[in-house]
Amino acid sequence: MSLGVLSLLALVPILTVLIFLVILRWPASRAMPLAFVVTAAVALLVWKVPFNQVAAASSRGLVTVIEVLFIVFGAILLLNTLKESGALHSIREGFTNVSPDRRVQAIIICWLFGSFIEGASGFGTPAAIAAPLLVAVGFPAMAAVMVALIIQSTPVTFGAIGTPILIGVNNGIGTDEKVLATAAELGMTYEAYLNSIGAQTAIFHAIIGTLIPLFMVAMLTWFFGKNKSIAEGLAIWKFAIFAGLAFTVPYALIANLLGPEFPSLFGGLIGLAIVVPAAKRGLFMPKKTWDFDRKENWDPEWVGKLQITNEAPAKKVSVYKAWVPYVLVGLLLVLTRLNELPIKGWLTSDVVKINFTEVFGTSISFASTPLYLPGTIMVVVSLICIALFGMNGQAYGRAVKDSFMTTVSAAAALLFAVPMVQVFINSGVNAAELASMPILLAESVSLLIGDNWPAVAPLIGALGAFVAGSNTISNMMFSLFQFGVADNIGVNPSTIIALQAIGGAAGNMICVHNVVAASAAAGLVGREGTLIRKTMIPTLYYIVFAGGLGFVFLYGVGFNIGTFMVLAVVAGIVYAILKGNKQSKKDQDDQIAA
Repeated sequence: MSLGVLSLLALVPILTVLIFLVILRWPASRAMPLAFVVTAAVALLVWKVPFNQVAAASSRGLVTVIEVLFIVFGAILLLNTLKESGALHSIREGFTNVSPDRRVQAIIICWLFGSFIEGASGFGTPAAIAAPLLVAVGFPAMAAVMVALIIQSTPVTFGAIGTPILIGVNNGIGTDEKVLATAAELGMTYEAYLNSIGAQTAIFHAIIGTLIPLFMVAMLTWFFGKNKSIAEGLAIWKFAIFAGLAFTVPYALIANLLGPEFPSLFGGLIGLAIVVPAAKRGLFMPKKTWDFDRKENWDPEWVGKLQITNEAPAKKVSVYKAWVPYVLVGLLLVLTRLNELPIKGWLTSDVVKINFTEVFGTSISFASTPLYLPGTIMVVVSLICIALFGMNGQAYGRAVKDSFMTTVSAAAALLFAVPMVQVFINSGVNAAELASMPILLAESVSLLIGDNWPAVAPLIGALGAFVAGSNTISNMMFSLFQFGVADNIGVNPSTIIALQAIGGAAGNMICVHNVVAASAAAGLVGREGTLIRKTMIPTLYYIVFAGGLGFVFLYGVGFNIGTFMVLAVVAGIVYAILKGNKQSKKDQDDQIAA
């Protein structure tokens, strides 16, 4: 069978997801079982993967599903606990006091607070926390999930204390002799070479990611505003770019000076310290405040099952006290993930680890560390809230019950989505002597593209994250392949691996795994395809801009595809700023006239 035919067959599982989930907009609970069956059929019949390999890979996926559902449950439980205690009402009032403008609230909660949570824990936790929090402060559920997913981009490469670089890229290239020889030729230790990849990744991310807050608010006003106007989002361009830089500048500096562990974590904290006081003073913001239309006018498709009333609670909770649980979550996530402290070792030790070794007689082995999951921390903090806010057992019981029912609604989709991914990834063990489906697809693209590879290197990373639901797994799968392609075409391999990591981060905006989890947390199930159609827009921006920048960095400015890609994006940025400035002046004139 020719490489072209095999490539098309390897693409069938991805096309199944795109056609039924994204184009036909089937709910994930229907589309993903079909995708699983199709993927298993291609693996068994074409790749001739042994049945026990498919079963073992599916089992690994099921364990991951349980872990993801536990994270979602923990995030919703914490939110419902705050709701029952009255603390959520204070948080909502606190954001209104910072700024009643929904664009500002989205930037602070998602871009800055979400980036901090990503830096601490990763694994889709920021979207699972930010989406329901936005619903709580008055966002439509679909709008909340969309903006929460959009920030699953820039901070992701350095999420969970640098896991996508330190585990993903490291496991992908760390044992290859040619990689080690390349580092030695450059006069570097392997650790320094790995850090240099992270440093380059951060610089590219900083250039591209600075505009993500502007993208986020423009899409918010376009899809969910009363006037369906992009210009209303662009009107806040000064504040959005200011917030973008408040995160990306320290983020890039930390990555280059300290390494890959803390860019997202400290970038988020520093950004919050800069942007929140500025927002309170009204710096860089247009005079006109933007809000959603009245709830009765919202499209029913926007509304989820997570209902939060704005009624004042019987017992008032101060804003500072109301934020203590989220501060505790961030603090505990950091403390439990630092290698310098013994806590991580305790939570991941063999005593509390559940090992699955050589499942069904295959080489597939994996482990689960329940106490180390972010969900455990959020459950523990929710229990602390009982004493912190003086809650009774009945109120906490309601929070647990509501959270469990919301989490169960996401189970059907994830029970097939994640096993499908694992079968796809683990298809390399087969009687047909073929590379795994994702690697074969990547090799086909590289043969087709040739020297123009830097322009599409991020696309491979995004593809890996889309199917695997993880920047770390994408980097693990494709980093060595990207190194090999770079070596073959004679360009700097570390730059190509950096572009892989950037694409892998961007792919998190559209991966089914994250979309289902964030939707469930916001009580919005069955509209995953609609959300992916929306988040494909910033994903495409990220991939194109990264590919163009990488190409220009390696080959220079000239009459080439990379230069055209960069110029197209820059032209779009200039147009957006001019349009935003025009809208801002119009809003000011309207306010003066009123």
